[in-house]
Amino acid sequence: MNGSDVDHPSVGIAPAARPGSTTPAAPPPPPSIQTRLGRTLMGWSLVWSMAVALAVWLAARYEVEELLDDTLVASAEALHSVLPLAAPSPAPRPPLGAIHPERDRYGWQLIAADGTVLLRSALAPAEPLVPRPTAGFSDSPEWRTYGLALEEGGRWLYVAQTRRERVEAQAEVGLTAVLAALAIGGLGQIWLRYRVRHELQPLQRLSERLLSHDPAAAMPALGPAQRAELAPMHDALGGLGQRLQQRIAAERAFSAHAAHALRTPLAGIDAQLAVALQQAPVELQPRLTRIREAAARLQRVVAALIGLFRTGVTPEIQELDAESLVRRLPVPGLKVAFVGDLTVRADPDLLAAALANLLDNAERHGAHRIVIDQPQPQCLRLHDDGPGVNAARRDELAAALADQDYEGHTGLGLMLADRVARAHGGWLRLPATDTGFQVELQLGPLVDTR
Repeated sequence: MNGSDVDHPSVGIAPAARPGSTTPAAPPPPPSIQTRLGRTLMGWSLVWSMAVALAVWLAARYEVEELLDDTLVASAEALHSVLPLAAPSPAPRPPLGAIHPERDRYGWQLIAADGTVLLRSALAPAEPLVPRPTAGFSDSPEWRTYGLALEEGGRWLYVAQTRRERVEAQAEVGLTAVLAALAIGGLGQIWLRYRVRHELQPLQRLSERLLSHDPAAAMPALGPAQRAELAPMHDALGGLGQRLQQRIAAERAFSAHAAHALRTPLAGIDAQLAVALQQAPVELQPRLTRIREAAARLQRVVAALIGLFRTGVTPEIQELDAESLVRRLPVPGLKVAFVGDLTVRADPDLLAAALANLLDNAERHGAHRIVIDQPQPQCLRLHDDGPGVNAARRDELAAALADQDYEGHTGLGLMLADRVARAHGGWLRLPATDTGFQVELQLGPLVDTR
């Protein structure tokens, strides 16, 4: 019962890694739609924010320049109406206060016809702001100046603003525009990422439903598509389910016909061999006995294969005495011992097919005695006295059963027993043991006996 009916690896199934062999590198994970969209949105948000900020800054710079120039013109007109233009002496008037470069903002000068500074503000320089009388706007490295020609005595009034102040005003407006654009772009990027995540949730929910979805079920379990883009996938899965249902229906029909077509001839062969054993000479009876045992084994294999087809059908659960069931199975050459109460709830045909193949597997691998007990409800444990398998082989068999990767790794006995256990909502375990080989057939959780 060591499960090594088939020792050669099958085509397309990678064999277990040997010591010293090089394990191929795992392929990289596929790119994430959400991550790719998030990065794209972040990049475009930054580009858009900077483009908008630049456009706003350029527009604001022009508007700030125009606004400040209008302020200079208005200031000049206001000063023209309040300055004492008839000064008694052309001597320059002392400054109203000390000049503080860190506070240089605006300044004004009243210039005589000969270029002498008659009056000036505290922040204005002692020299004329403009070397030659000039009406309108003029620029110097430090000042933006507006000149106004006065009718009284050919005098000039200059109102100026420092270049530093204008640059600061433009920088403040530009920085505010950049920060506002970045804030709007960042909030937009966060909102778009949320929307992308929200729109991808139906795909995640579809993946979760697919984990428990049986495409061969009579009633579809996927439900309607939550997004129009998912409708083709739902239709494709529905078509796949219909094709699987048709194939399974054909296989079940075949198994039903095979059961009738094979069991009857095999039963007839066994009956004819029984009669032949009674009538044959003594020297032929051993050969006929071996032929009858081979025919009995063929019957068990046929029953197992038919049971394997039935594992896709809902089991017909009944309360069974596993001891009585095993005693009716032909197990020549193998002594079976029973320990404790072996009552379980299971499908009798499926359980009989699984146990018959496990017992046959144990006998063919050198076991002479097997003990069957029940370590916990709905679980049958079979422990034989055969040679068993080493730990590495047992781990390989356990991994193949967990992954349902039967071909090339497990024999018919373990494969059928695992399929029967899964049909009952259970599983097959291979516990470690010091002697022989041990199998635990868990037939699902406890079943309500009401």
